[in-house]
Amino acid sequence: MPFSSLRHYRAAYLTNDLTAGTLVYLAALPLCLGIALASGAPLFAGLVAGIIGGIVVGVLSGSDVSVSGPAAGLAVIVGESIARIGSYEAFLVAVVLAGIFQLGLGLLKAGRLSSYFPNSVITGMLVGIGLVIVLKQIPHALGRDSDYVGEFEFTQLADQENTLSELYRAVVTANPGAVAISVVSLLILVFWNRLANRGIRFFTILPSALIVVLVGIALNQLFGHYLPGWYLGDSNEHMVRIPVLSADKGLASIIDYPDFSVLADSRIYLIAATIALVASLETLINLEATDRIDPLRRVSSANQELVAQGVGNILSGLVGGLPVTSVVVRTSTNVFGGSRSRLSTIVNGVLLLLSLFLAGSVLNHIPLSCVAALLILVGFKLASPGVFKTVYREGRSQFIPFIVTVLGIVFTNLLTGIVIGLAVGYLFVLYTNSQSSFRVIRDGKNVLVKFQKDIYFLSKPELKETLRSFKPGDSVLVDGRYASFIDHDIYVLLVDFAKTAQTRGIGYELREVTQRKQNLPSHAGV
Repeated sequence: MPFSSLRHYRAAYLTNDLTAGTLVYLAALPLCLGIALASGAPLFAGLVAGIIGGIVVGVLSGSDVSVSGPAAGLAVIVGESIARIGSYEAFLVAVVLAGIFQLGLGLLKAGRLSSYFPNSVITGMLVGIGLVIVLKQIPHALGRDSDYVGEFEFTQLADQENTLSELYRAVVTANPGAVAISVVSLLILVFWNRLANRGIRFFTILPSALIVVLVGIALNQLFGHYLPGWYLGDSNEHMVRIPVLSADKGLASIIDYPDFSVLADSRIYLIAATIALVASLETLINLEATDRIDPLRRVSSANQELVAQGVGNILSGLVGGLPVTSVVVRTSTNVFGGSRSRLSTIVNGVLLLLSLFLAGSVLNHIPLSCVAALLILVGFKLASPGVFKTVYREGRSQFIPFIVTVLGIVFTNLLTGIVIGLAVGYLFVLYTNSQSSFRVIRDGKNVLVKFQKDIYFLSKPELKETLRSFKPGDSVLVDGRYASFIDHDIYVLLVDFAKTAQTRGIGYELREVTQRKQNLPSHAGV
């Protein structure tokens, strides 16, 4: 049940959840705005999606620590869809329909598909995202803010640079004020968290992220008075920038509403299906990753999560928001911030809502280099060098899909990297599952071929080579008692080899070898 975690809520969790919620909010604020820019949508659309993802999906979610909102992985799809359908209001209809599709998937129990994602790919996704966060935030930490915050494509939409060329240009054009703020911010985060881990009450109560933001604002203002060359100003380029509500325009005036007249256009249904499919895939994969990093090791309900995402997208589309998904960056920030329940996610959503009214006073003075420091620390925790060593020790069947997923995400984008990783991961799953399906035991001329488990098509080449290796005079027994299923091609190969064995002078017997034991009779003494 959505409220099960809050029904048994412990007061001891409150500090952790408020701290984590504040940290997620500070990271989510520029991400929501950056993703809206990258999508070619109104800025408020990103905030609306973040608010609904935090409050509505947070309440209904199948996970206690997952955080939803606008996703970088959908930015290109959203931008292309808006251009194809002609207006943002028409696109909002697709968001509503996508939510309805997701709601249906959840009710049909399609969430079980999340169990079919290989662990190596899930781990690779977490590490790949961690590396992308670090690589994409270093330029912001150095004061180069030409790319959208939250845009994780290798080839950048804003300036046509790529991740590596952007790093080079950021180093060459480093702004001393931004560097000073980001370095001080990282030092505060590291030492503050260490002191909090020692149980010192002062450091456990106050969120380190909030202190970093306040120090960043103060430093920039000091630079303006005493070091003008380091001053970042209050420009859109270097600051978090939320559109300010004017006195004559209330909240209702900035909300876009869907244009349902486009329901007669068949293109809207294809766009909706695409959004629903991609958003559901990203959500389910992130949910698997969330359970992996949840310190309390809770098991999320994938079906309930799809229902929550569906409701969230229906509401987001109705009030002008971007599509929402469960997002790995914000979820990781939430977990590493110490979240213990869904309350932290809800706190994040409430703070985003309040941002609409606080923008002009404080929030638009936050340097992006502050936020970059927060995200760099999250990215480093995700992409810890120890993870590479651990997966490498597990063997190549785990390491190759893992590293392919990591490289795919870094050098393309999140969705493409995951698809590439899944393709390689499934190939290795098929390969490893085909291994050791049977054993060959030889005692002189007596040979036992013993099936140790169900035997599938992929074992055919190895089995064929085994049959060809028998020599005249051998006495072969194929024992299928331990295989409840034998692939049709395998079955035909074994039966047909009886004639080959007879012509070559090989004794050959099949014991309980059938395609399906319950349907076909066994063949003995063939």
